[in-house]
Amino acid sequence: MKVVLLQDVKGQGKKGAVVNVSDGYARNFLFPKKLATEATATALNDLKGKNEAFAYKKETELAEAKAMQEKLEGLTVSIKAKAGANDRLFGSVTNKDVAEALLNQHHIKIDKRRFEMEDIKSTGEFTVSVKLYPDVAGKLKVTVTAE
Repeated sequence: MKVVLLQDVKGQGKKGAVVNVSDGYARNFLFPKKLATEATATALNDLKGKNEAFAYKKETELAEAKAMQEKLEGLTVSIKAKAGANDRLFGSVTNKDVAEALLNQHHIKIDKRRFEMEDIKSTGEFTVSVKLYPDVAGKLKVTVTAE
């Protein structure tokens, strides 16, 4: 019997896969636990529509990430921090500080967990990588000055 899996089933396949299983396995295990539905024309058509919607969503997210990458390339974020001798900071500039400065100065909100950087412990100009989407990362310039 052909069934469409509604969830991942160990040993059978991933969600959305059309697999061939025995009639008893389908009737006694998959259907009662709502893990699968029979592969009728309606179910296959619904699966096709969901796959197309998922693909469209992924394309739009990728396009938005690439647009944000272009936007970040030319931006510079300035952060002022207290510094001591030899331009060493008292404390450090973290990804949270960079995210807040980006929001305040350029009105762009990016989650602090997307910034891939080590804590900045001295004044100067740094390049920070921002992971926007799998395989899409933007570069942002951060200038740290002493107060």
